[in-house]
Amino acid sequence: MEEFLERLAASGYERVSQVTTRGQFAVRGGIVDLYSWQTSLPFRLEFFGDQIESLREFDIDTQTSVRDLRSIDILLNQGAAVSSTPGRSGDRPSLIEDQSGNVRDYVRERDLIIDVEPDGISNAHIQISEGWIETGPEDFSGAFQDCELGEFGAGDLVLAEAKRAQFVERLKEWRANNARIVIYFQTEGEIERFREIMVGTVEGVGFVEGTLARGFSFPAANLVILSAAELFGRFAVHPRRLLRLRRAERHRAQIDFSELTEGDLVVHLEHGIGRFLELTKVGRARPPGATESTDGPAVRSYKDEQQEVLAIEFADEAKLYVPLEQAYLVSRYVGAGKKSPPLSSLGDGKWARAKIKAAASIFDYAGKMLTVQAERQMQPGYAFTPDTKWQAEFERSFPFRETPDQMKAIIDTKIDMERPRPMDRLICGDVGFGKTEVAVRAAFKAVMEGKQVAVLAPTTVLAQQHFEVFRQRMLEYPVRIEMLSRFRSHSEQKKVLQLLREGGVDIVIGTHRLISGDLVFKDIGLVVIDEEQRFGVLHKEKFKELFKLVDVLTLSATPIPRTLYLSLVGVKDMSTIETPPLNRLPVETVVSAYDERIVRAAIDRELERQGQVFFLHNRVASIERVRERIVHLCPQARVEIGHGQMDADELEAVMARFIAGKTDVLVCTTIIESGLDIPNANTIIIDRADQFGLADLYQLRGRVGRAEHKAYAYLLLPREMMTVGAARKRISAIKQYSSLGAGFRIAMRDLEIRGAGSILGTAQSGHILAVGFDLYCQLLKQAVAQLKGQKAGLRLDVDVRLDFVVTNEAEFIAPPTKPSGFPAAAKTPVPERIPAFIPVAYVSDPAMRIRSYREIAEITSREQLERLRRDWRDRFGAFPPAVDSLFALVEIKLAAAESGVSRVEVRERKVMLTRHGDFILVAGKFPRLVGSKIDQHLPEIVELIKKL
Repeated sequence: MEEFLERLAASGYERVSQVTTRGQFAVRGGIVDLYSWQTSLPFRLEFFGDQIESLREFDIDTQTSVRDLRSIDILLNQGAAVSSTPGRSGDRPSLIEDQSGNVRDYVRERDLIIDVEPDGISNAHIQISEGWIETGPEDFSGAFQDCELGEFGAGDLVLAEAKRAQFVERLKEWRANNARIVIYFQTEGEIERFREIMVGTVEGVGFVEGTLARGFSFPAANLVILSAAELFGRFAVHPRRLLRLRRAERHRAQIDFSELTEGDLVVHLEHGIGRFLELTKVGRARPPGATESTDGPAVRSYKDEQQEVLAIEFADEAKLYVPLEQAYLVSRYVGAGKKSPPLSSLGDGKWARAKIKAAASIFDYAGKMLTVQAERQMQPGYAFTPDTKWQAEFERSFPFRETPDQMKAIIDTKIDMERPRPMDRLICGDVGFGKTEVAVRAAFKAVMEGKQVAVLAPTTVLAQQHFEVFRQRMLEYPVRIEMLSRFRSHSEQKKVLQLLREGGVDIVIGTHRLISGDLVFKDIGLVVIDEEQRFGVLHKEKFKELFKLVDVLTLSATPIPRTLYLSLVGVKDMSTIETPPLNRLPVETVVSAYDERIVRAAIDRELERQGQVFFLHNRVASIERVRERIVHLCPQARVEIGHGQMDADELEAVMARFIAGKTDVLVCTTIIESGLDIPNANTIIIDRADQFGLADLYQLRGRVGRAEHKAYAYLLLPREMMTVGAARKRISAIKQYSSLGAGFRIAMRDLEIRGAGSILGTAQSGHILAVGFDLYCQLLKQAVAQLKGQKAGLRLDVDVRLDFVVTNEAEFIAPPTKPSGFPAAAKTPVPERIPAFIPVAYVSDPAMRIRSYREIAEITSREQLERLRRDWRDRFGAFPPAVDSLFALVEIKLAAAESGVSRVEVRERKVMLTRHGDFILVAGKFPRLVGSKIDQHLPEIVELIKKL
């Protein structure tokens, strides 16, 4: 096994604590995870000594195995020796050690040779041949001279999305060259839709039902392959990727302590708000009455017994060292805004009072919400009929395979509409995740039943975007859609108002103009409110008054934390769409010192491909100077300014021009609107990126990056900050997490807390500030469950103290020394004890060990326990006795919680169980453990509790 690991390292594979990308490997005891360069999924090899016991593929998102394998191929270099030739990288392996040969020796008759970018490969051959390999590039290319096909090109198709005229012209060109044309569609419905739209222009074109992300051409074979994705401007979800997303949904990663930096605020469940200092090692605490022993060198002193701890600072510079096995008590602090709370004082009782006060307020809040829900269910409303044939046909015409959570949101919405009570559902999800399609289908369902629909947006620009989307989707159907905004003249608005009264308009889209007194509907059945939190309080009260008995669907681009969502289940009708559009290219992140040459090159490159640029400069006082500088650097660019201190109408006009493509570069503050969909803006340059938090950077970078274009984010720092400081760490993290799902790993709490204010209201913000977001959500979930008469499903609150169990590795390795003054002649044996912890040898990475302790602490059911057992067995290998005992302790807690036992204590085999503050006696006395072997005691306690 060691030789294999050395070979991996010598071949350029990077050793990490957890495999996340190709070219990495990780070792955990006898488990080796490896992501080979040529495979779609990583491998998991389980060794016993030098023998491989099993081979498995595992999922990179969930880190769990998905399939057993009989054999695997791994790309390694021929030799494992490290090159020491002067002038070469010291850690780069020699490519050829003792063997020599030509590529021709490895080419078989049945092999297809694809030469990608032959010019680039030829240049690389020349460089390699200068000292690395004896044979030159002419020998390499000679290997392919006997290939039948020879050289051909395969290029991407540059086809602007949804532009039919351009497509028809390209079609004519291909036909003129007698090219064979084939188009791939996701569904039969897409093919029918395409035939209807392109009637009379697609003769001789082949249609295939299947999955293809992008089209390409083979000029040598005179073949053109297209995908419906490019024709419709939509991109499909690959079924295998969907499966991975579903698994990832169940294993949503949390922020761990490896991502905390010095000075970050944390919450200790028992002691309050503190400041994280470091992950360190300290000497084991001395038991009461014990002193250092001087009987001989064989006995270790307490200060030599090191254990890993989290160092946390509280008020008055008091420090608390939290052992890793108790790390689950600590979570990152997230409040309700930028205000930081004071540090808690250890032992003064204020933290306990704050928790009690917050719990009382949350209980009252949850009660009011449940009352409102009950009242709404009592009100009469309109029950829509089940879907019609037209509805099914309309939904089939959607040229995009719905993601699972998008489909669930659609189904939930339609079920609500078909109930005889007014709907009030909230749909949460980021821009481009498919919220609008949920609203479009709901609106179509209402219109098919003769009802009118109103769509409210907070800004004219957003209203215009919705108008275009609704009109495009319903183009082939007899649905009249109008817009009311200041983009329409007074006479046009007057005409729309009249048609609304008469029932001549089916769907009206607009801003707060829709809730003015002169607007009357003939028969309104559905109201869609986009970005409700951006409307004022008076507008919201008006909504409630006007649409009390009408179905209401609210859309929000503010992501909701999953923890908050689960806490509110059963209180609000809410759907979250968390799956990003797939086949979207990750944003390429460049970190650099501020350099005007980089700024100019980034803008020029984007403009060359007819794109647009955000230049983020978050200081209004100097923003005009920055605009002038960019105009000087890029005189061909049309540059405008946008910031929050501008007049609202002026800012809206600026944004409208940018969306319309009339502006090339928008120099702006963080005013960039979260709800706007600007697919043509695919470069963002962030000046002074060091002044933003990790979550802010992630959010801002998310403003660019569409499926059909590679997007770029430039994070510019002052030169002196390029190598040091917390800002550099944040920048490195944002660069590392370029994947689209990374938001849930690095910014779930920081970024998504934005949703708490708009959903919970400002009255609850003070309690979030006082106790932190995580604890707030726990208390809210508990309150909701209690009010509904259900089990809360929170962490098991059972105090377990067993004198024969050691939960600290340092203490188990070095048992306590005897108290001072103990007679030297006495030979009292150290009592036998059971280890119950995660050994360093089993999980060596501290951050991963913390996550593992958190996972085991959050178990609330036997199903979760068994799932975690399988997961750990798969990821870390066979359990050592200490881990078996750790799971046994959880079984004791589960059994105790089910029996109402709050404390389990064992002293010298005497079992003391506490329920409702009283000891539980059996036949008038404490029960005793009777097993002759110590490893029988834990299951014996479980059985004893179950019999109560």
